[in-house]
Amino acid sequence: MYHGEGAFPFIMGIISGYPMGAKIVSNFKKHGICTNVEAERMLAFTNNSGPLFIIGTVGVGLFKDTTTGVLLFITHILACLTVGFLFRWWKFSKKRNKKDIENSISYIPFISATNLGEILASSIINAVNTIFLIGGFIVLFSVIISILNASKILNLASDFISPITNFFGIPDSYSKGILTGILELTNGVSIISVIPNKEISTGIIICAFLLGFGGVSIALQILSIISKEKISIKPYLIGKLLQGSFAALYTYIILKNFAFLNLNL
Repeated sequence: MYHGEGAFPFIMGIISGYPMGAKIVSNFKKHGICTNVEAERMLAFTNNSGPLFIIGTVGVGLFKDTTTGVLLFITHILACLTVGFLFRWWKFSKKRNKKDIENSISYIPFISATNLGEILASSIINAVNTIFLIGGFIVLFSVIISILNASKILNLASDFISPITNFFGIPDSYSKGILTGILELTNGVSIISVIPNKEISTGIIICAFLLGFGGVSIALQILSIISKEKISIKPYLIGKLLQGSFAALYTYIILKNFAFLNLNL
């Protein structure tokens, strides 16, 4: 991409939330606007949680604090920019060939009075399909988490990872929420936000990681979108793991250095 097309999935991914970034990247690959390697690079950092979810749902709805939501959103953006910078070297040796450039230039969508209805109908159908896709995965993983809870498997797994969380100074009470969030983001942050703990900042930092990572549910949503264009899911998984880690690190640094943001009792 030589004309800054990558800015579009990045901005829309931030504004609209999961899985808009991946959907746009997949369309770019489909129409030859980007190569497979460029799609992998973009996929690693353009697919993010939106401000409505982070500030509205997590900040105001769960933590009852708008400032916390804004903090999580800022560190979320900083983390995805960091990952984007690092992924500029992903398969850097693979250069564009002349055919790739010609395909990128040749695809210029044209809207006129004759095809406007068709484009609107296609857009609405795609939007509805995406909504059903997201809702379907949330319901599926909510059922899976309920089964794991009822069978006590989630509790056993939480006990198993407790030594790891304790190593990072995280209380045992957060283990179940972390595992749940790794499976499905919304359920995980919901559990973490209501854990009775005076160290509220610990829960905020964990939520920063989960928001950056996204969870298995979202990863499968992305896989269902990009598999049609034969884009590898590997860089996405690496990128989201890095993004979650950077988001948690940035949140920790800000909470430590700006006392007025710390909600600890």
